[in-house]
Amino acid sequence: MGSSFVGLYNDVRLPQAVRRRVRWKRGTRTVLKSLVLFIGSLLSLSSIGHAAFEIPEGERITNIIVIGRGIPLKEQYELFDPHIGRNFDIKNFWIRADLRVRPEYRHNLCFGGGVGGANSIAGSCNRPTGLANHLPGNANDSYVQQMTRLGIGYDLSPDVNFYLEFIDSRTWGGNQDPITHTCGPALASGRSSCSLGIRAGYMLIRNFAGIPGLGLKAGRQYLVFGDQSLLGHFDWANTGFSFDGIMTNYSTKFMDSSFGWFRLAETDLPQGAPLGSGGPNLPGTGQSQNAHGDIDMLVFYNQIKAVPWTLIEPFYLYYKNNLGADNSNAQGLGTPKHGNQTRHVIGNRIAVKKGGFDFSNEIVYQFGQMGDTGQAVEPCGPTGTQYKCLSINAWATRNWIGYTFYEWAWKPRFALNFDYASGDGRANCTLNAAYGSCSTANTFENFYPTNHIHMGYMDVMGWKNTLTWSANFQARPTRDDHIEIWYTHLNLANARDNWYRASQGVYVYSKADNTANHIGSEVDFTWTHMFMDGKLAFQTSFAYMFTGPYIRENLGTTKDQTWAYAQLWLNF
Repeated sequence: MGSSFVGLYNDVRLPQAVRRRVRWKRGTRTVLKSLVLFIGSLLSLSSIGHAAFEIPEGERITNIIVIGRGIPLKEQYELFDPHIGRNFDIKNFWIRADLRVRPEYRHNLCFGGGVGGANSIAGSCNRPTGLANHLPGNANDSYVQQMTRLGIGYDLSPDVNFYLEFIDSRTWGGNQDPITHTCGPALASGRSSCSLGIRAGYMLIRNFAGIPGLGLKAGRQYLVFGDQSLLGHFDWANTGFSFDGIMTNYSTKFMDSSFGWFRLAETDLPQGAPLGSGGPNLPGTGQSQNAHGDIDMLVFYNQIKAVPWTLIEPFYLYYKNNLGADNSNAQGLGTPKHGNQTRHVIGNRIAVKKGGFDFSNEIVYQFGQMGDTGQAVEPCGPTGTQYKCLSINAWATRNWIGYTFYEWAWKPRFALNFDYASGDGRANCTLNAAYGSCSTANTFENFYPTNHIHMGYMDVMGWKNTLTWSANFQARPTRDDHIEIWYTHLNLANARDNWYRASQGVYVYSKADNTANHIGSEVDFTWTHMFMDGKLAFQTSFAYMFTGPYIRENLGTTKDQTWAYAQLWLNF
């Protein structure tokens, strides 16, 4: 900094008042005092303009201060940085919060067998041996989860908003002692089991750059589109989804268009790093060894509003996963977000509502390339490389049709649903030679959905390798009560691909020669009662699943599954 001021002294003419002070005394002591006065005077001149510092006409700075500044800063870095934090107005400050407590009970999670705990059998009921099998044990469980969210918002202007949302996702007893309040023991994967985090944190700018209808949201945020079949908040879970990135939106009377980029995995720099400058990569992430192991997603979603009673929503997603195939393939080619893949997604959703009638149809096609294992011996492609040797050709459709009798006392609604998502009969080719050689990866990728609202509340089925239909009845006996009865008929689209649960991991590995498609049937009974004009809700549900021939053929068990929960949810 000293050399910077020397350069300034050589090129900037001092004000007359300062020159008079410099002549006040002679000698070494006088020079030192004058230098201090000069520096103070110069800084005082700089502070007048702050960020808009101006050089007097005809003068120049030859020795530029080399420390760059980004604004706004929490603490003033130099006197000509802007002052911030002095324009707070309590009228523009707002908060929102919710708290949910939910005990759950599940009996016969694996229909009479045990559940896996790690690697390829994590969460599954058997092993990919190619033959019928089930794990030892009796998978019954009960637990209580608590979710607390606190959102803090501030409106700097009608067009500029700041928002920060804290979340505490707690499993009662998960800390293993009453004195540890935030983090529990590390998970088997080595990841932290801390409960407190940031669910959202972003700036929202409307009419960006002075363009009416153009909005920009930058930071951690929710992504909720359509029926949440591919991108949803998943607030049924105790954590839910949120995404780091930037989203733009342009709205007109004819249509709304959203385009965003999101970084889903950064392998070169950990959370909490002070800055990034080519530091070492995080271990165990395959291709991150060469600083190209990240995951990115592009979202382009449109909503056409010009057709009466109808929304038409064409969209495109681009998913680029550069994690090594050997780091994200534990459950075969159907592993959720499998490593080393490039996937393009083209789809459209149509929603129609007129009077009591409602209808929606969504159809999605996926194509691209994917690697297999990245191991020393490759099922396909050059040995020991991250070669994308598998073609992706997958599709899915979701359909609802219903009618609500608004003029009736209970306002009953009757609805039918049909879901399909493709599978691949050789999805386990990287796990066992009995399943054949690898050539395609046609299991549909479900991405980040809210599956809980689509295929039964037990969450035993995801939107991948499924052929499912259901019938749903809802009614409101009183202003504050809601009842629902839901029947779901569960089947696989491809008998040799696996059964994937709502969380998208493998529930049951299919036999290599399996021909049974019918998994079973699920019946749900749900009652909700609202208090305090909807600010507090009590909900309870009981569900029963009847086993079908697929379970008997691939697990060798016949026991049915039951599930129940009750929850209190407070919102304000």
